[in-house]
Order: sequence, then C-alpha cells, then structure tokens
Amino acid sequence: MRFIGYSILVAALAVTVVPAAQAEEEGGTTQSYWLHMNSTPTTEKMISTEASRRDYVVLNAWETDLAKQLHAANPKIQIFVYKDLSSTRSYACQNGVDDTDLPTGVGYCEADPSWFLVGEDGQRFEYDGYEGHWQMDVGNPDYQNAWADKVVESSRGVFDGVFMDNALFACDTYHDGVCPAAYPTDEAMRDAYRAMFANTRQKFVDAGLKTVANMSNARLHEGAWDSYVEYLDGGFDEWWLTFGDKDLLSEYPEGWSRQVAQIAADEAKGKITWVQPHHSGAEQPFRYAFASYLLAAGSHAAISEIQETDRYDDAAAWRPEYDWNLGEPAAPYYEVAANVFRRDFACGTVLVNANKTGSSAVTVRLPEAQKNEKGASVRSVSLPGTTGSVLRKAC
Repeated sequence: MRFIGYSILVAALAVTVVPAAQAEEEGGTTQSYWLHMNSTPTTEKMISTEASRRDYVVLNAWETDLAKQLHAANPKIQIFVYKDLSSTRSYACQNGVDDTDLPTGVGYCEADPSWFLVGEDGQRFEYDGYEGHWQMDVGNPDYQNAWADKVVESSRGVFDGVFMDNALFACDTYHDGVCPAAYPTDEAMRDAYRAMFANTRQKFVDAGLKTVANMSNARLHEGAWDSYVEYLDGGFDEWWLTFGDKDLLSEYPEGWSRQVAQIAADEAKGKITWVQPHHSGAEQPFRYAFASYLLAAGSHAAISEIQETDRYDDAAAWRPEYDWNLGEPAAPYYEVAANVFRRDFACGTVLVNANKTGSSAVTVRLPEAQKNEKGASVRSVSLPGTTGSVLRKAC
C-alpha cells in the first residue's frame, strides 16, 4: 500500500528494552521486523544475521526455502506469508492457469466473476498505479471463505502467520473519488472488512496461523484500528509518525496520539503492532519515532524504518539503540507539558515533544544525571517540536 499522511491512551503495558537474545529471560524487548517482499537475493550471512535479531519476517508464498533457512537459524522467529486481502492479480495467471504460489488468496483465472468489485459503470476496478491488481469484494461470503481456505491450505506448516495487505478504510482507495457500487461510503467499506475478518477468524486460529493486517491510514478514522484488530492478531501501520525527513506527524485529533495509541491498545490486548517510520536515516525523524515507539511498546510491538516507499528487499539498518537496556518501566507514559510526554524506566527515561515542527523547545529536568544519545551526562533535555530523546543511567 502507498499512503501518506482518542484521547491519549496511556495505559500501555510494561516494557523492558533489551536485546532480542535476552527477551526470554528478561521479558521485554525493542523488537524489529524484516519485510522481504520483493524477492531479492539473500546470502547465508544475511539470513544468519537477520534471523538472530529480527522477531518477525514477511516473505512471499514462493519463498518457502528461505522460510526454512530462517527457521533453522532461529526457531523462535515468526515468519509471515504475504497475501493481499483486497485484490487478485491478472499477471499471476498464464494461459488460463493461475500460478501455484500467489501473492493473493484467490487466483485471477479461477475467481468467480461476482467476486470482482465494479463501479457504477459496471467496469471492474483496477488499482491506480498498480497494473494487474483487480479489487475484490471482501464482503462477499463466498470470496471470504475461498480466500481464507486457500491461504490456510498453502501456508499451514510452512509459515507462522499471514500478513494481510490492504485492509482498507476508505471506499475510494486506489481509485480516488470513485467508490464501488457495492460500497458507496467509507463506513460500508469498513463493514465489509470487519465481516471478512470476523467470518474467517476461526479458520486461521484452527490452523495455528497468526494474522497481521496492513491498516495504514487507520488514524484518519476514529476507532477503525481497534475494530479491525478485534478479529486479528495484530496490525501494521505502513506510514507511522514520520513520512520523510521533514514531514513529521505532530499532535492533533488525527495525529500523534492516535498512532501511539495503536501500540498501547494492542499491548493491552496482547496483540502485535508493526510500525514503519519513513525517513532517510536522519537523526530527528529517527529519534522522534523511536522514542514515541518506546513510550507505549511492550513485548509485542516492533519497529523498522524504510527509506524508499515499497522498497521491501534488504532488511533495514540495525540501530545500536535497539540493544539499549532501559530496565523495567516505573509506570505508563504521562504528559509533563502540553503535548510533551515522558516514560520513566529503571535504567533510563524516554521523552517526546509531539508539538508541531518548529515550535518552541520545552525543557524537561531529570532528577539525576543521565546519558543522552551522544553519551554526554545531562540533568535536563531541551526538546523542540517533533523531537524525541532516549536517555540512559546506571542501574
């Protein structure tokens, strides 16, 4: 998916920030994932390295050998198979026969004609910008069952879960300003997706397959994230807080707090959240996103950056900060000034100023000296708008 950009939920579960290898002993971790969905080549070294430090990996259906290699390198890693919920692909059908391994649940050639969404003119919807992606009727019970049955059949025993791409919220997604005849409003479209998740949930539970859906732009629709996750094992936000080095999401009704609340709400339910900031690796967007993640993360949320939209090949760079041990939290995060938030840990402090970029700095004083990201000992931190800081202390 390609997207760009109720109150504050502070009842986040406890988190201990430790290296992944220590998670079993110490209970919590800064987790990270690898979306390897472009089928680019891998090496033994890459597999060994990423299997040891990533908690989740997403692969295509035809990458079963890679799934086995990753599992062999780390039996605890959770590997999800990519499947688009909302489309079938005409390019994956040759001479009237669908490919054996599909990026979707239902093949284009075998799909019943009634499963295709159409406009008022009766023409099928093809995703704008994605040739050969044909939008399907997720509210159709026959499509729901066929999609789930085929995904379960091809995934069980090979993958640990299913990454369900394109859990949509707006009826005109991928065809701006034009909604399907069957779902003329956003709410009608969301009802269809809720029905899809609810009606197929037990099939995945029975198969032992976890489900995580791509729910980008959920923040624009109040309650939408929670209403989908109710029938899933978790959600992925493809555009989370930073949409570029200079385009950072601040606090407003559909802004910062809604995206941080996704993590907090999922942690409270024991569910997975994958968040993906977009930036070049610059310091401000990274620290803003990473600190915001730590405010709410528990033992299920994972973070990974991306620099180029849809560039899902090599794993994102591993940040040394992911291995910092902050110890147990003293409490959930709390507000210390207008839109400025803090979370205290046994071995450190996390701070975020979610006011607009360029707004005046807010100084937060610390009860004792702590080391900032550059290793300097400080007793206070000055944070301008859309910045964050992770501090450490001896413990």
